[in-house]
Amino acid sequence: MDKKTENINKITSELENKDFNIYYFTIDTKGNPNGGVANQYDHVKMLTELGYNAHILHDKEKYTSVEDWLGEDYSNLSHKPTKNLNVNPSDVIIVPEVFPTVMEQLSKFPCKKVVLSQSYSYIFELLGIGKSWNYDYGFDEVITTSEKQLNYIENHFPGIEGSIIEPVISDLFKKPKGDIKEPTVGIVARDQSDVLKIVKSFYLQYPMYKWITFKDMRGLSKAEFAEQTNNNCLSIWVDRISSFGTFPLESMKSNTPIIGVIPDMIPDWMLSNEVIDDGLVLEDNGIWTENILNIPSLISDYMKLWLEDTLPEIIFDKMAETSSNYTYDGQKNKLGEYYQEMTNKRIESFKNILKDEKNG
Repeated sequence: MDKKTENINKITSELENKDFNIYYFTIDTKGNPNGGVANQYDHVKMLTELGYNAHILHDKEKYTSVEDWLGEDYSNLSHKPTKNLNVNPSDVIIVPEVFPTVMEQLSKFPCKKVVLSQSYSYIFELLGIGKSWNYDYGFDEVITTSEKQLNYIENHFPGIEGSIIEPVISDLFKKPKGDIKEPTVGIVARDQSDVLKIVKSFYLQYPMYKWITFKDMRGLSKAEFAEQTNNNCLSIWVDRISSFGTFPLESMKSNTPIIGVIPDMIPDWMLSNEVIDDGLVLEDNGIWTENILNIPSLISDYMKLWLEDTLPEIIFDKMAETSSNYTYDGQKNKLGEYYQEMTNKRIESFKNILKDEKNG
């Protein structure tokens, strides 16, 4: 048996027995909560439970633990520094779209390379003009979070193979006991100046509601964030460049209605299958507006209905229906199917190399 055949047999054996590594390149958030990083940790946790050798890959030897904001289960996952990292041909490396410089550094590595794209707005932030993930850096697959974002990616990177695996909506988000809500409104906004605009405008226009408390949800641990969302009577979401939107879904799972500004790339879960006059129809799983200036009046309208206990039941029904699509086990199954299919294709590809060698 020649050396090449021996090496290929070794690779296929590693793939067949899950004896290979999956590395998720992850930034050090310095202990600050980050939704994209949390999703990467969910992937590594689920893959570990499925029997894969999955790791958080970081470029600093001293990496800040995520225990304070994600919890012990996540901080105990395997972490590997990039320094002196030995990568085998059977291994897989996943890099977020915001790190094209890392992709370039890894372009010559003889392993499987995949982009994790969670936000279309980050795709071109550091990518060189005329550069592409697949043709220039060898990242020939992408995992993303919605059909719309996948279409957007495929239009810009022809030939790339894409798959959709949405983020998990944690079981920490749930109705409080007795479903008793506090007169508190939780706000998540990409631009924090929007938080102040909404709050100050609301109090000036509707002083009769000065007893309502607004809660900026920044900086809370995952458990604290969930508990607060569970107890809020209303959620506000302002993020025009969001590609998915976990906070609205977390609110829905908590039975907390949401008022949100419609993003530029409308999430799949926000769109109804119904079409009227060739226009898109939004689901009744939230209160959606195109203009942030409408939010104070929408809050006032909502509070009146909430106090009178006359909120439309269809909103709660649609919230439960929508959020039920993103469970931990459901996404874990999707992730497992994705990596099993990838592995099967890679095994077949290596075996075809051997066949070609023999036939040649």
